[in-house]
Amino acid sequence: MDCYIYAVEKSLDSYKFNLLQNKQVFINQLKSRNLAARTIDEGAIDENGGGSFSEYVAILSGNDDLLEKAKLDKKLAVLESERQAFHRNKGNAKGKLNERTSGIEKNNAFIGRFTRDWEYFNKVAPADAKTGLRPNPLKLDGVDSDNIEVLGNRLAAINRNARTEDDYMKIGTLFDFRILVRTERTCEGDMQALQNKFMVEGLDGIKYTYNNGYIAKDPKLAVMNFINALERIPAMIEKREKENAELSKDIPVLQEIVAASWPKDAEIKRLNEELAMLNRKIQLAIKPAGGHEDGTDDGPEQSQKARHVPPMKIAAPSNGLEKIS
Repeated sequence: MDCYIYAVEKSLDSYKFNLLQNKQVFINQLKSRNLAARTIDEGAIDENGGGSFSEYVAILSGNDDLLEKAKLDKKLAVLESERQAFHRNKGNAKGKLNERTSGIEKNNAFIGRFTRDWEYFNKVAPADAKTGLRPNPLKLDGVDSDNIEVLGNRLAAINRNARTEDDYMKIGTLFDFRILVRTERTCEGDMQALQNKFMVEGLDGIKYTYNNGYIAKDPKLAVMNFINALERIPAMIEKREKENAELSKDIPVLQEIVAASWPKDAEIKRLNEELAMLNRKIQLAIKPAGGHEDGTDDGPEQSQKARHVPPMKIAAPSNGLEKIS
């Protein structure tokens, strides 16, 4: 009858089961003297340290081939560990390289879009050489006047009454840029409130805000909100360029790590060949003493006894019994 015991991963029960399993494997290894069951490496055999289980067994057996095999196994284990660490680091470097490369590509795409909007903005609304001010021909839907007070009051009314349900609603234009408003939900303690945010949309959809999208109560400042939002484009381009500079610092090193190959593959191959030859030598050395694996050979001692058994003489059928000598 099969009995199944279940344990939750990373729990105390799982830890106990794994601990008992490791103990049982070690006990079986000590009983069977199986070198391949479990590797225990406490250090090299010297006056300052101990030796691995395989090396102790090889020394006690008196077989130099077993000791050499234990040494080769230890070298291979060290090289395999180094190779796994190398490929792990290579994989991590590849992931970081892809992350930085994609980040630079994303920033370059945004820089291109920002540059297009900035060049168009400078073309249609160049700054005055003396005052540094730009023209502000803001047009709001439903308003025919360009008076700052009228436009400011209209923006204030939109801020009070607009409810877009998290969608963008067009309320006017500035050159070829669209002026948008969006109603967002904000939390103030345990209460939820609705807040309108104003923005100007670039030529290919980028939305620029000033003062985090909140409109000023002063009409003049409210009308200037969208010009001020477009004026932030150079700072946004500079920010992306700085990010690219930071991302590009580690790219040469990461590319070198990704392109590198494990330098000790030839050594591992050579040690594996030596180990295979040594295993064959050990098997040939212990095979005569152990006999055939199928168990048909009774061994030299029993065969020698069989040769001393005198031949049996089969009596011919007769009326009487004949003594067999």
